Amino acid sequence: MNNFQYIRSSGLRDFCGEKMVVEQFINEKIQQIHHYISAVILHQIHYTELDKFVTDTMEEWTFFQVADDMPSNARERVFWHVIHEIMLNGAQSLDTNLYFKSEITTCLDFFQGTGSYPIDCVGWRPV
Repeated sequence: MNNFQYIRSSGLRDFCGEKMVVEQFINEKIQQIHHYISAVILHQIHYTELDKFVTDTMEEWTFFQVADDMPSNARERVFWHVIHEIMLNGAQSLDTNLYFKSEITTCLDFFQGTGSYPIDCVGWRPV
C-alpha cells in the first residue's frame, strides 16, 4: 500500500474521535492535500487519487457538528478554497489548465509560508 492510500484509508478512524477539534482536522488535511496535489503535479499518482481524497475529506467533515460557515483563519479559508476548486474543476485540470494549476500552486505556497494570500480566494466551510 503506498503512502497516499494509507492516508486516505486511515483518515476516517483518526478524525472520528471526540477529542479531535476542527483546527487539528484542518491542519492535518492541509498537509495531506499538499502531498496529494504535489504528487499529481509531478505525475507520481493518478489524479483520481486526489479526487478521492477530496471526496473522503468532505465525508469526514460531516462528522463534525459545525454550524458556522466562517473559517477560523486564513489557512482554513485557503484550504476550503482549494477543496471547492478541485471539486469544481476536477484534479485532472491540474494537467490541462495552466491557470488552475497556477492558482492551486499559489495556495500550496501560502500553506508553506512561502507565498502570499491568494487573490480571489473565497473559502467557506461547508455546513
